[in-house]
Amino acid sequence: MVKHHVRDIDLAEKGKRRIEWADNDMPVLRKIRERFEKEKPLAGKRMSACLHVTAETANLARTLKAGGAELILVASNPLSTQDDVAASLVKDYDISVFAVRGEDHKTYYEHIRAAIEHNPEVTMDDGADLVSTLHAEYPEKLKNVKGSMEETTTGIIRLRAMHKDGALKIPVVAVNDAETKYLFDNRYGTGQSTVDGIIRATDFLIAGKKVVVAGYGWCGKGFAMRMKGMGAHVIVTEVHPIKALEAAMDGFWVMPMSEAAKIGDLFVTITGDIHVIRKEHFELMKDGAIVANSGHFNVEINIEDLEAMAKEKRENVRNNVDEYVLPDGRRIFLLAQGRLINLAAAEGHPASVMDMSFATQALTTEFAIKNDLPVAVHDVPHEIEQWIALTKLETMGVQIDELTEEQKLYLSSWEMGT
Repeated sequence: MVKHHVRDIDLAEKGKRRIEWADNDMPVLRKIRERFEKEKPLAGKRMSACLHVTAETANLARTLKAGGAELILVASNPLSTQDDVAASLVKDYDISVFAVRGEDHKTYYEHIRAAIEHNPEVTMDDGADLVSTLHAEYPEKLKNVKGSMEETTTGIIRLRAMHKDGALKIPVVAVNDAETKYLFDNRYGTGQSTVDGIIRATDFLIAGKKVVVAGYGWCGKGFAMRMKGMGAHVIVTEVHPIKALEAAMDGFWVMPMSEAAKIGDLFVTITGDIHVIRKEHFELMKDGAIVANSGHFNVEINIEDLEAMAKEKRENVRNNVDEYVLPDGRRIFLLAQGRLINLAAAEGHPASVMDMSFATQALTTEFAIKNDLPVAVHDVPHEIEQWIALTKLETMGVQIDELTEEQKLYLSSWEMGT
């Protein structure tokens, strides 16, 4: 059996059923896997992936292995691993996995270091912890890396900052910025799965509640849209004037967090930034306020502030719910320890939307291997996006029009007027 660290290898049977169920709803990725199996475009390439270890990710891992990659997979978040899936990947698919749900900080980074010590030629990241650790602790290994794929907004922010500072030493493809990713995965995937996680954790009735959405990027838009559809009074907080204007014109209340904190029933951070909700906001919240995070890292909520303010903390008053009692008796409920609510308390994005994101991951991996990319943060090639979109439409039974030659000429020329 391949090297691994999973909770219980005997969970594999259940995990395999989950992986196969997700595969039913990932036809684009399956089509790529079938081609990879024949062509082996990743043959002999050592790959290290730091991703959420879920059933959907398992099908990406299967695709990379089908392409010939020597793959090791580690968790990108301590609470997102599905232990049965991790076990099945090891036992049924012979893929090295180092991931245990609930692993502590030390174990988390031990797993990341195991991925780096695999001496990868290609890396795949969700949050940039793998790449940043590679740069900080293993600079001698950077020369072997032909490219890296980054899956999430938070990771792209970190990598662009590294490039700006001259610290980035490998080429990175911004998978997160692909239209086939953020328009669907971020908006529809995060929107639905965040709702799912909150309801599973709290059994909270959405209708009639004041729901505060911190951040109106694509993830925030998707979540706000679903809350509105379920009858909530949605409040958006933003620092970006154009996004705030968009939220206001989309029909949402827009106000500073200092005002929203006084009236919100449920608060969800989806910004990619640090300490969006902090002491000054906790002090204003009503009794029974619920606070959750759907951003990649648990830093969006200042949990240290809440710990310091509380006179009492009651853990797991309900699964994935901790109660903090303030000195005046008000209670604030924190969901999933401030970790990604959609993965910590639910199952993450639906397979159908991850089909496009992971198809993009697979094809950009092939692209990075076949091309000598300069050190920079690169966009996903337009041709890859087009193929994925058209293939997804085909699997959905949707047909679209094609431009006539006359229309192509009109759109590419300037001579024709009114």
